[in-house]
Amino acid sequence: MKKLGISVTAVASLLLVAGCGEQSDGVMEVSLTGWQASPTEQRFLDETIEAFEEKHPDIKVNFSTIPDRYMDIMRTRLIGLEGPDVFFLDAFEAPGLIETGALEPLDPYITEEFELDDFEQPLLEAFEGDDGGQYGLPKDTSTLALFYNKELFAEAGIESPPETWEELEEAAEMLTTDGVYGFGVAPELARLMFIAESGGGQVATNNRATFGDERVADALQPIVDMRNETGVAAEPSEVGSDNTGEMFAQGRAAMVIEGNWNITYLEENFPDLDYGVVEVPTINDQEGTMTYTVSYVMNQASEKKEAAWTLIEYLTGKEGMKTWTSSGFTLPTRASVAEELDYVDDDYYGPFVAGSAYATVWADDTNLPIFDNNFNNQFLSAFLGQRDLGEALQEAEDVANRETEQ
Repeated sequence: MKKLGISVTAVASLLLVAGCGEQSDGVMEVSLTGWQASPTEQRFLDETIEAFEEKHPDIKVNFSTIPDRYMDIMRTRLIGLEGPDVFFLDAFEAPGLIETGALEPLDPYITEEFELDDFEQPLLEAFEGDDGGQYGLPKDTSTLALFYNKELFAEAGIESPPETWEELEEAAEMLTTDGVYGFGVAPELARLMFIAESGGGQVATNNRATFGDERVADALQPIVDMRNETGVAAEPSEVGSDNTGEMFAQGRAAMVIEGNWNITYLEENFPDLDYGVVEVPTINDQEGTMTYTVSYVMNQASEKKEAAWTLIEYLTGKEGMKTWTSSGFTLPTRASVAEELDYVDDDYYGPFVAGSAYATVWADDTNLPIFDNNFNNQFLSAFLGQRDLGEALQEAEDVANRETEQ
């Protein structure tokens, strides 16, 4: 199996070297590294860090961002003894980095007062190691739900949004007119994994790609058919859009499955759009959606682990999480915070919160980044009608597994 990241020997050497940062005038400096998604999101993080420093005047947080190639640079810094004390880690990349031994297990620091049970269980599991240890605490989450254009629904005589996938297909046919597709599709594994696995097949099994399974192809075939057989679906570039959120906002798709970040985008750029949000329609009578999460993790080589934990404890605690997720860009991973911020019963945010309890987390095993690239290349060709879906997915599986064996 191809390994991603840092060797065990390198990690062991890290433990013998002092961590980064200094202590002066009785103030411990703790380094935190992540990325900036938007200026607004950065403002809320700054406010959260400021609140932490007010509560803990003996700790100074030095926050820095890595704008591009985040994981490549982070791995290099960890190997080069320049890793931060605390950093962001996407669930997509978590299995590979946990396997290297570069992360400090957090179980010894977590107390009953921290209320670990308050977190949505699937999000915690995304940062568990094979040893059962907890190596990260999810700082936020984003889930997928169905956006639908109320005006277009009314014009088509559709009284309510679809609750099943069959109803979605029927609605898409009624909604498709000149210049408007009934359904906008993002043809990528990160959006389709829960559908791919809805028939009992698995995208990956024991660090091997298994999306050549005919059950995966059968589960995804209806989406391909919506474009190539009934002509009611399209992907963004076919209508000159960059993503399905823009496709929906510009009236080129009557329905899309998008994340909660799309609410803020629509409010800021298309305030007059009349739309609704509901949970993703059921498939084979089963609820399903995707959720994406990022955690705070601790560098095992840090010499300031108590201070690093104090920071993580605050940022993922109720107070810090409430400040951070009040922007609406991302949602809380604690059920109590989601309820306190009134997301649970909100017409727009409620479906996302509900979905997080049963969602498929965008994480699997150490080779998922390789599997993802191969799946996307081949699935797109099938979606565009250039080849048979089953053959495309089998080729993607074969290539992915050859790459991981090298």
